Amino acid sequence: MMSDLRVYDLSPEQQDLWKRVNDLWSLSMERNAEKIRSTLHPRYMGWDMNSPVPHDRETAVQSVLGDSPVVVDYQLRPLSIEVYDHVAGIVHYTYSATVAPKGATSFRVSGKWTEIYLKQGDQWVMIGVSGRPDHV
Repeated sequence: MMSDLRVYDLSPEQQDLWKRVNDLWSLSMERNAEKIRSTLHPRYMGWDMNSPVPHDRETAVQSVLGDSPVVVDYQLRPLSIEVYDHVAGIVHYTYSATVAPKGATSFRVSGKWTEIYLKQGDQWVMIGVSGRPDHV
């Protein structure tokens, strides 16, 4: 178990994958649909475990656009980062973020998340996620 994971102890490949996770959170703050869409595999499938069923790529893109709360800031804590045969990666981490719903007061959310990636060329492309907020 890697509960005391320190990013500087990671291999360059693991650091690159962790950077990708952080980049995707930054993109969610930008709310640029095309940039977000380009980071997700066309057959991406994810599951916010508070939902009854998994969601597809377009649902994931829309989850950070439109009427969705804006991410104001965030902190991520890596728990496990594994790369397999230089082509697949899995990241488990916790998050804490301030979100601002349209016309409402900002609030903090936190949770646990797992992201699955496929390396295509020199880019990590997300193929799946699973997780949930700590409290609903």
